[in-house]
Amino acid sequence: MPFINTKTNVQIPAEKETVLKEKFGKAISLIRGKSEAWLMLNFQDNCHMYFKGDGEAPCAMIEVKLYGSASPQEYEALTNNLTKIISCELNIPESRIYIKYEETAYWGWGGHNF
Repeated sequence: MPFINTKTNVQIPAEKETVLKEKFGKAISLIRGKSEAWLMLNFQDNCHMYFKGDGEAPCAMIEVKLYGSASPQEYEALTNNLTKIISCELNIPESRIYIKYEETAYWGWGGHNF
């Protein structure tokens, strides 16, 4: 039950969104027990974002929410992978990408909690 929310101040063309969806779907499997089968994604482009006081240069904020937890090594691998994907596909420097993780013990689906 992972959810990845991506916000950026650059435009994400439809064909790039499809590529991001596919690559994020593979990347989430770096976390034990997670797969694209339960992955939900959200992409928000053209956001009014400032990083280091600069609102013109490309930047991105990625939030990864998980039901359960992951190891530091899994988070490190996912951070590396997501950063490279966003940098390559959207031409955002790796130094201008933040990734935040949030774990939860409660997750609802289909009218019930896991």
